[in-house]
Amino acid sequence: FQLIGTAILLPIILTYTIYSYRVFRGKVTEADGYH
Repeated sequence: FQLIGTAILLPIILTYTIYSYRVFRGKVTEADGYH
């Protein structure tokens, strides 16, 4: 059960993390782009 839950949650977490990073990066100005 735990393995199945991990297999389902992991892709969702990765997708959400990448999406959030892309959105956050899009809001950052060029001056702060190096962070």
